[in-house]
Amino acid sequence: MNYFKAFAFALTATAVFAADDEKDFTPLFNGKDTTGWHLRNPNGHNSWTVEGGVLKNTVNKGEHGTDLVGDAKFWNFTVRYEYQVPDGSNSGFYLRGRHEIQIFGDYGSGKLAKGGNGGIYNTKAPSEFVSKPAGEWQTAEVTMIDNKITVILNGKKIHDNVECNAPTGSQLDDKVKEPGPFFLQGDHGTVSFRNIRVKELAK
Repeated sequence: MNYFKAFAFALTATAVFAADDEKDFTPLFNGKDTTGWHLRNPNGHNSWTVEGGVLKNTVNKGEHGTDLVGDAKFWNFTVRYEYQVPDGSNSGFYLRGRHEIQIFGDYGSGKLAKGGNGGIYNTKAPSEFVSKPAGEWQTAEVTMIDNKITVILNGKKIHDNVECNAPTGSQLDDKVKEPGPFFLQGDHGTVSFRNIRVKELAK
């Protein structure tokens, strides 16, 4: 096989692998509007907008936004999402509505913390600091099976089967043995999401 054929084969193999890797994942955000989601507080300030396939929460100084909750509930799953967060901004991606994977614009700090980017809030700091600068998209893959959480952030595994038997704060309820929805924290700071999708796993 000559160099060009080998290169073409490698590209094809990579494309097939990427397609297979996304098999059975279902989009949770359609890129057009917030169908499938609702405000946690229906009377709260709706700071969420959708443009160009991006779901953005804009919280200006002195404002208080509202969390965005998915309509569907899940138990065992792998969820993938991308997010972008300004320096110092604070948000979170909640599993089953009870366990927060922290989102924080902390690139300049270089510090590992339970409340830092990628931390399981109030539970465990990431094993490695992998935050990206403000303005760059960050990729997350989170698997939750029973009460154990594994997180791959920006291509690095930062949590490996961490037990999480209790809600981490700001939860929808305390029913940790029941399925629950994903929700996006919207009351603290500006954050953008895209490509949110989920694969349900066997119970």
